[in-house]
Amino acid sequence: MTVHQWVPAAHHGDAVGDNARALRRLFRRLGHESEIFALSVDDDLRDDVRVWGDPESRQGDITILHFAMPSPLTAAFATLPGARVLCYHNVTPPAFFAPFDAGITRLTCLGREELESLVGRVDLAVGVSEYNREELEDLGFAPTGVLPLIVDTSRLRQAPPVPAVERILQDGLTNILFVGRVAPNKKIEDHIRLAEHYKRYVDSYYRFIFVGRYDAVPRYHDTIRALIAEYRMLPDRFWFTGPVPEAELAAYYRNAHAYVSLSEHEGFCVPLVEAMAMDVPVLAYGAAAVPETLGGAGVTFAPKDLEYAAELLGGLIYDLPFREGVIAGQRERLHVFHPSQVEPRIVGTLAACGLSDESGVVRA
Repeated sequence: MTVHQWVPAAHHGDAVGDNARALRRLFRRLGHESEIFALSVDDDLRDDVRVWGDPESRQGDITILHFAMPSPLTAAFATLPGARVLCYHNVTPPAFFAPFDAGITRLTCLGREELESLVGRVDLAVGVSEYNREELEDLGFAPTGVLPLIVDTSRLRQAPPVPAVERILQDGLTNILFVGRVAPNKKIEDHIRLAEHYKRYVDSYYRFIFVGRYDAVPRYHDTIRALIAEYRMLPDRFWFTGPVPEAELAAYYRNAHAYVSLSEHEGFCVPLVEAMAMDVPVLAYGAAAVPETLGGAGVTFAPKDLEYAAELLGGLIYDLPFREGVIAGQRERLHVFHPSQVEPRIVGTLAACGLSDESGVVRA
């Protein structure tokens, strides 16, 4: 059987592309032919991912479209002769972007319109979380299921040290980490407000680190910088690193005292799993798919009381029994994301489209 995957773009470090490559490894191990096709491919991935214009992209017995943004792939996907599987990674609601970028707002509106255009035109619609599956069901998709993400945390756990970065991170300040795009749904402004409470009530020796692209929504980043100035906080206590190599990302996790997520819209949130795998205690606002991903691990809170969150953050960092208990819970939760648990679920979900375990490698 041939199982192909379509992605809008192939970039290193992109969660959608990383998951597609992990799925391809699984499909090949199961004895199936499998390729990934993308509209745009980074130069260093051209030997790994094929261009979507290749006629072979339309010859899959099963084709999986990874949907996270509007693209010409959507209309073409609906006409394929083989089994069509929509894998929904979520589209951020336009309202988050409306105050900052009209272009991205329109793009997210188009994304949601394109998603709805596929209702009744796919053989199976799956979300990477139950949260996403429920959204598909609400839109009218049937049948639906969950195709869990394969999260490779070994690349972080086994990454070599980066002495130049780690020396700076070990200067005595408390490192509070966030990983991901600096985008309005991530509510980075609330991290700044949290820092103000933390400084006032817990500890003034802190550093908030934001690892990930910060130039996607320039007006939003400017708003965050303005808020730091408004609170008269030390600018060097807020690091916006931009994208970093894998070894550096691992160094930030290794030297983080806590991981904080205040996002208000997530379809899964891979960094939560990465933080748990690196034994970084997690503090997260319990919105969208975040509680599902954490599954009772870490510390979640709602409503969004940032003064209370600052107290929780202080406990995670300085209350050693509390901290150790949270880390122990996170280690237990990681079992759910182990390939031995995830891969049989993937095979079971796609069995409706004819996928089978031909190799005997995976057993449900």
